[in-house]
Amino acid sequence: MGLDEIADGVFAYVQPDGGWCLNNAGYIASDDRPVLVDTAATHDRALALKRAVAGVGPAPRFVVNTHSHGDHTFGNSLFTDRAVVVAHETTGVEMETVGLHLTTLWPDVCWGDLSVELPGLTFRDGLRLHTGTAQVDLIALGPAHTAVDTVVWLPGQRVLFAGDLLMSGATPFCLMGSISGSLEAVAAMRALGPRTIVAGHGPVAGPELLDTAERYFRWLQDLARDTAAAGLSPLEAARETDLGEWAGLLDSERLVPNLHRAYAELRGAEPGAALDIGEMFSDMVAFHGRLPACHA
Repeated sequence: MGLDEIADGVFAYVQPDGGWCLNNAGYIASDDRPVLVDTAATHDRALALKRAVAGVGPAPRFVVNTHSHGDHTFGNSLFTDRAVVVAHETTGVEMETVGLHLTTLWPDVCWGDLSVELPGLTFRDGLRLHTGTAQVDLIALGPAHTAVDTVVWLPGQRVLFAGDLLMSGATPFCLMGSISGSLEAVAAMRALGPRTIVAGHGPVAGPELLDTAERYFRWLQDLARDTAAAGLSPLEAARETDLGEWAGLLDSERLVPNLHRAYAELRGAEPGAALDIGEMFSDMVAFHGRLPACHA
């Protein structure tokens, strides 16, 4: 792990292999107002990120959380001695509501001394940060991966930090969001014209990630339509499905909650409508045969 410079003064922090809770982060260097995009799941991993940042530039003055999930937010408190946490207002509400619940799903992980550090600055539609060296646009999209996700767009460098709206080599995940909303988010990101994309998990890539995501979500909608018509539950449908080109993606068990979302939308549910998250997660575990591995 380390910070790789992907454009002038713009760095990606990639945690292999990109599976559960092994998320990516970013750093936008500036002499006066550096920006960190997301943190990490555990105290030790957030500390490693902090050390990596110190090796290339000043401590961040802003920490942008792309969404509420703990692997992207739990490390906030290691940076708030200098930084203000920035997030969408809905993300802040979700962070406060969910708290440290993620740690209970994998109690064997060494999470360390964590606390929930809520945003000190929230926005509704979008926000522009001026770092002195780069224009940094925060754009709210969704419901998609969650109720609201924020992408960090650097138009001058054509670099996009997509958060978990995009996965690189890992299965998309819409437990709390929307399938149709994810397609809308992909279209909005495509319209920006990114050249380099840092997904929420997996290797840095290019606009081909948008093509892959769009194909997956359209395949998922078609699959849901066919299996629902056949009277199958999401779990039954997943068990009978040949993953085809998606078989090589990490965390393929996410198909089950994704199908729950797709089924709900077929029945007329609004994107991001409240579903039984516990049931969706339990079905995913049943499909996988055990709790998915988390190596955070």
